[in-house]
Amino acid sequence: MAEVLLYHHIQGLTDGVSAFAEDLRQQGHTVHAPDLFDGQTFASIDDGFAFAQEIGFDALRDKGLAAADGLGPELVYAGFSYGVMTAQQLAQTRPGARAALFLHSCAPVSEFGQSWPDGLPVQIHGMDGDEFFDEDLPAARELAESTPSAELFVYPGNAHLFTDSSLEAFDADAAGLVRSRVHAFLQDL
Repeated sequence: MAEVLLYHHIQGLTDGVSAFAEDLRQQGHTVHAPDLFDGQTFASIDDGFAFAQEIGFDALRDKGLAAADGLGPELVYAGFSYGVMTAQQLAQTRPGARAALFLHSCAPVSEFGQSWPDGLPVQIHGMDGDEFFDEDLPAARELAESTPSAELFVYPGNAHLFTDSSLEAFDADAAGLVRSRVHAFLQDL
């Protein structure tokens, strides 16, 4: 079983993110889901973005990076959209990462000043008509094409946070497929 450090999206640690974490726990994994917004959740991406901007993106990133302190090195770093930035930075720069899981986002590998770690498995999931993921799709494709241990899954649709069961964007069919692929990915580690 894997130990997963899961970062929430820009709308906060919603019930849907918590349900995703609980689903992984039900599969036997240990899941840490730090609340970088201290209990605040937001009804829209814009509201969450405004909050993060007010607090400061650097301060929130530092808080996210600090959440890994005290945890062992062999973690699976996972993130939903905004949370992918922290998960990806840790996966690329913190020694001992076991795997990475990126939902709804992927940054260019160059963002973190070093190449993708040799042999580090990663799964990337997003929708083909999602305006936010569309910006990240070139980076996701580049990572998938340059890394034998990378998998990119693109689903039909235009919802951004389609795996969050507590949001209007939730797509039960696509989210179910994501969950089954994530379960298999973690089981194979």
